[in-house]
Amino acid sequence: MEDQARIAFVTGGSGFIGGRLIERLRGDGYAVRALARSDRSASAVEQRGAEPVRGDLDDPSAIEAGARGCRVAFHLAAALGTWGEREWFERINVQGTENVLNACARAGVERFVHCSTEAVLLAGEPLTRADEGTPRRPDSSSLYSATKARAEEVVERASRDGLAATIVRPRFVWGRGDTTLLPVLVEQARSGRLRWVGGGRHLTSTTHVDNAAHGLMLAAAGGAAGEIYFVTDGEPVVFRDFVAELLRTQGVAPPTRSVPAPVARSLASGSELAWRILPLRGEPPFTRFAYWFASQECTLDDSKARRELGYSPVTTREQGLADLRERPPGT
Repeated sequence: MEDQARIAFVTGGSGFIGGRLIERLRGDGYAVRALARSDRSASAVEQRGAEPVRGDLDDPSAIEAGARGCRVAFHLAAALGTWGEREWFERINVQGTENVLNACARAGVERFVHCSTEAVLLAGEPLTRADEGTPRRPDSSSLYSATKARAEEVVERASRDGLAATIVRPRFVWGRGDTTLLPVLVEQARSGRLRWVGGGRHLTSTTHVDNAAHGLMLAAAGGAAGEIYFVTDGEPVVFRDFVAELLRTQGVAPPTRSVPAPVARSLASGSELAWRILPLRGEPPFTRFAYWFASQECTLDDSKARRELGYSPVTTREQGLADLRERPPGT
């Protein structure tokens, strides 16, 4: 019989951070069960060494069955993106989180770690050295930001009700295995559509995927119930310089052109308005959340995680960039 103390349950295991977390858990001697909503997801988590548990966030009974016998659960599944239907974001990010929390509590899980994001603080203003006391913005015009903020509120209520739940917030997660952000940047740069917004010289915090997984593991081992922890790569970098380096690892020249910030802001607002009132397919070419990401400072203070969890980055930016130069992001 497996030792309950060495069994972990993971949602979102087929994703970027979730996949690396499974690898880290397996490397540390854990047996891992991972929620899988499709054959593709099941295959992805199985390849990383986890046992697939068929079901999704709308299926509390499957979640409870998968979590039963596990000491710790990690919740990473989420509706991502800068555009989508309100009902979709609400169902996945808010109700889905509540379903997982309740199912894990019924299953007897002792520790619950929720992977969140700095986006819970974003509502159109820059963030400078934000810490865990910076107010969340469930009123954000970004549905992703608003629903992830509300998901954190659900986690905190569960913690007050007796489940030892902790929240970890990485920012601008990057590294080998990224099948979302870097491939999009590469495609846009190659097509000539990528532009710096307002010069792109604002500062940003970043979190290598290894460091995100490390922070989640530390939170499971020693994070205080109800607490929130930022985890980053350390000192912030200039957004333009870092994105340019990411592109160069893939043999792609970074853009040289820039669009004024007011023009980009108007494009984002106008695009969103058009997509809301007209029967247009797909997503707007530029959104307000994308504008915030591409034009505004977002620097975070991770000293709480360093002080209380003993966190420090396990992969430096230099190491992560070297790894990307050697292997493509989707491997």
